[in-house]
Amino acid sequence: MIDWTDWHCRFFHRQLSARALLYTEMVVADAIIHGPREKLLSFNGEEHPVALQLGGSDPAKLVEAVRIASDYGYDEINLNVGCPSDRVQSGTFGACLMQTPEVVEACVAAMKQVATVPVTVKCRIGVDEQEAEAVLPDFLARMIGAGADAIWIHARKAWLKGLSPKENREIPPLDYELVYRMKRENPDVFLGINGGISDLDQAVRHLAVMDGVMLGRASYHNATLLTEVDQRIYGEAAKPVDWDHVRDAMIGYAERVVASGGRLNHVTRHMVGLFQGYAGARRYRQILSSEATKPGVSPDLIAEAFAAVDIAGGPKTQVASSSTSAAAE
Repeated sequence: MIDWTDWHCRFFHRQLSARALLYTEMVVADAIIHGPREKLLSFNGEEHPVALQLGGSDPAKLVEAVRIASDYGYDEINLNVGCPSDRVQSGTFGACLMQTPEVVEACVAAMKQVATVPVTVKCRIGVDEQEAEAVLPDFLARMIGAGADAIWIHARKAWLKGLSPKENREIPPLDYELVYRMKRENPDVFLGINGGISDLDQAVRHLAVMDGVMLGRASYHNATLLTEVDQRIYGEAAKPVDWDHVRDAMIGYAERVVASGGRLNHVTRHMVGLFQGYAGARRYRQILSSEATKPGVSPDLIAEAFAAVDIAGGPKTQVASSSTSAAAE
């Protein structure tokens, strides 16, 4: 989720769930080696647990990226073998690597040699004309043999030509049963599922079979569902959301961002999906999406946006509400 799950987004999501595993945007190994490391790898300590998602296909470069990242304290390193975007394909990483599982196998084995935290893989069930039922078992066997600590499976093929990244999230049919079969055949391996999961009711159903559930755009566009993750997925005692704390934490965070040269909307753009279905949510969105872009606006605008919502009244409409695990990508 490039340009979505940056450190501002992750700080916000952490205010809503203490337990969900948060993922960074995908960062290319070459960028870490040659680019602005602090900008690419730094994160707030409050974000833990957080996984660094890497892109790449050269074992030596990925090893160097893992070594560099080890100083930053991530809880997991994830290799992305699922992204179908054109720029990922041009760099020969992401979903196109499903066509060369031996390359991914070598990458994971090399990363495991130097990593001090779990190394995981996020993949598709196949790409293009591949027969997923033949490709996926072999791919998983290679990842397991290379030492992958967990494998997250997006239950759709990726079509590398002819479909946009958005279409690749919607048009290829979901095959949950194939992913379930992979779990039944690999009972001792952590396998998580991703793709088309829009609420926690669906997540709980998947967790009857799978070890983990990954929520991407669902947790971004309807961030309120994250407030139920700790209770429904991790079994913690139910307690009301302290919305005043969320509001004040985000105001304080935004003040630090603005003081360091950032803009308020760098933070608030990630907050627009909160309060789906609540009375006043439309005004809340208007405030954060339009007024937050004005020059010199104060972070106190966040308080104004919260005040527009009838929080006590709760959601008025049914909205898309993860060992078990939940991950927010």
